[in-house]
Order: sequence, then C-alpha cells, then structure tokens
Amino acid sequence: MTKVPPEVLGEHPFLQNLSPEHLRTLAAWSRELEFGRGELLFREGGPATGLYLVRSGRVSVELHTPDRGPAPVQTVGPGEAVGWSWLIPPHRLRFDGRALEPTRVILIDGEPLRAACESDPELGFHLLRRLVGMLAGRLEAARLQILDMFRRR
Repeated sequence: MTKVPPEVLGEHPFLQNLSPEHLRTLAAWSRELEFGRGELLFREGGPATGLYLVRSGRVSVELHTPDRGPAPVQTVGPGEAVGWSWLIPPHRLRFDGRALEPTRVILIDGEPLRAACESDPELGFHLLRRLVGMLAGRLEAARLQILDMFRRR
C-alpha cells in the first residue's frame, strides 16, 4: 500500500483538470493497491470503501447470479474508474470487482471523500459529474447485455 502524490492523481483521466488544491485534498486519502489475476477488489454487499481509479490492468464489474455465478456487466481498464457506492447510503457495494489480469489501482477512501464533497461544493460537483458519466457507461453496458439476451432467445 503506497500513498499517492497529487501530481500522480492529476494524471489519471478521471481526475484531470481538478485544481491543485482538490488534488492535494484527495491525495491525503489515496493509496495505491495491486491485485493479482482473479483477485476480488470488492464484493457485492460488502462495505463501499471508496473510489477505485484503474492505473493498469483490467477490472470486471460483475453481478452474482444464483444459477450461473458471476455475470460480467462491464470491463474497466486503465484511465477509468469503478466504485460509486461510497457516495450513496447505505454505502454497500452493488457489484463485484474482479481483476482480470495483474491490476494496479488508486483507492480514494470514501468516508473522508464524502465529507469533502459535502463541505466543498465545487469538489463535490466535479466528482459527481464524473461519477454520473461512469454510471451512464455502466447503464449502457447493462442495456446492451439485456438486448443481447433477448436476441439469443
């Protein structure tokens, strides 16, 4: 687990163009983590600990289905982010996140991040706008999978 300097955070596409002040704020709660192939970053139903920024590797966002096991919803790669449940009560994860290959991520701790978004509306706005884009991508991926399921029938 390695702390992440503000300059490195600012290089990630999800956080590009944030002010140096906001990047310093986020750096205080950021750390770099590594996951091996097949390792879970997080599990559905568990506590939502934060926002994951993928630096290298790929993460499969999956739903667990009782009859088939994990069902991939979307694959997230370098420069993308995963994890939004830290923002929405009850702060429980809604998906599994599994490394498809050796993967490095920056994890920004969700609890102080929520507090910072509430106390600094400008930071909250910038992050929320980026998160909505991420959620829109997840929704589109789910829509395409549903269409594919109906085509196969």
